[in-house]
Amino acid sequence: MNRRVFLANLAALPWATCFAESTVPRKFFVFGQLPPPGRIRRVFAAGAPAAVLAYVLVPDKLMGWPWPLSDEARALLARGQRDLPMLGRLAGRGSTLPLERLVALKPDLIIDAGTVDETYFSLAERVARETRIPYVLVDGRLADSPRQLRDCGGLLGAAERGERLARFAESTLLSCRDVRPQGRPKVYLARGADGLETPLPGSVNGECIEAACGVNAAPPSGVGGLARVSPEQVLAWAPDVIVTQYPEFHARAREDAFWKRLPAVRNGRLHLVPSQPFGWLDGPPGVNRLIGVRWLASRLHGHDDGIDWVGQARDFHRLFYGHAPEQDQLARLLAGV
Repeated sequence: MNRRVFLANLAALPWATCFAESTVPRKFFVFGQLPPPGRIRRVFAAGAPAAVLAYVLVPDKLMGWPWPLSDEARALLARGQRDLPMLGRLAGRGSTLPLERLVALKPDLIIDAGTVDETYFSLAERVARETRIPYVLVDGRLADSPRQLRDCGGLLGAAERGERLARFAESTLLSCRDVRPQGRPKVYLARGADGLETPLPGSVNGECIEAACGVNAAPPSGVGGLARVSPEQVLAWAPDVIVTQYPEFHARAREDAFWKRLPAVRNGRLHLVPSQPFGWLDGPPGVNRLIGVRWLASRLHGHDDGIDWVGQARDFHRLFYGHAPEQDQLARLLAGV
C-alpha cells in the first residue's frame, strides 16, 4: 500500500484523528479523546524514541522506560528520573507489556514517535480501542526534530520548553547545500561487537551521517534498514571515516590486521562515540542524536580543533536531560572508559 492510500484509509477510521484542526499539530495521529494539556500527568512511552522525547520535555510526567537502562545511563539522568521503572514497550520488535498491565498503570496518554506506517498505525488503533487510553503517534525523523519538540511540547503542556529545545535542534540541523559533494566523506557506521552490521542509506539508524553532511559508505539498496555485511564489502567501500558506539569493536578494529587495512583506520579516523545515557548517533533513533550530529559534523569537516566537547556535552545534558554531570564523568564518557 502506498503512502497516499494508507493516509486516506487512516483518516477514514473512527478511532483515528489526523491532526488537521487548528488546535492540533500536523503529522500527529490521535486515537481516542485527547485530554487537555493540563490534565496530562502520566505519560506512557510506547517505544524508546518516544521515551526520550517525553523525558526531555516533561520528565516529571514520564512513567517509566520501555527498555532497561544500565546503572551508567541512569547516573547521567536527572535525579527524579534515575529510579523510574522499566515498564516494557508496545512498539518496535514485539510488545513486552500486556495490555492488562498497561490499563493497570493508568496513564493519561500513550505516545509513540518515529516512523508511522501501517504496522504502527494498526497497533495504536487497536491499543486505544481495547484500553480506552488516548494514543498519539508522532510522525517524523531526525530532520523533523524541531517540529516534534514544538508540537509535543504544546501537546504535553510544555510549549516554552519545547520551543527552547526546538531552537537548539534548528541550529544543529543546518543545510548541507554549501558542502560540495567532493567534500562529503564516506562514513561507515559500525554496529555490534564485530562491526559488521550497518544502516543502509535511507535508514532511520543512519540519519546522523547525512545530517552531518557525510555520505553513507554502504551503497543504496532501494530500501533503508540494517544489514549484515562482510569484511570484503567494507574493504571495497573504503570508507574515509568509521564511527561506532561499541567499545568492543573500537578496541578490536585498532589491533585487527583486516581493519587496519582500511584507510579510515590507517589514517586515525576510527572514532568511538558516546552511547550513554542514550546514543549520540543511534540507540535510540530520537532527539538524543542532536549532540551526535554536531560532534560528527565537526569530525567530518575539520572543525574539531579547539572545541571543548566536555563542555559541549555538559551543556547538552543540562539543557535536554536536566542534569549536568561532573566534568570528569563526561571526560570518561567521551574517552570510552
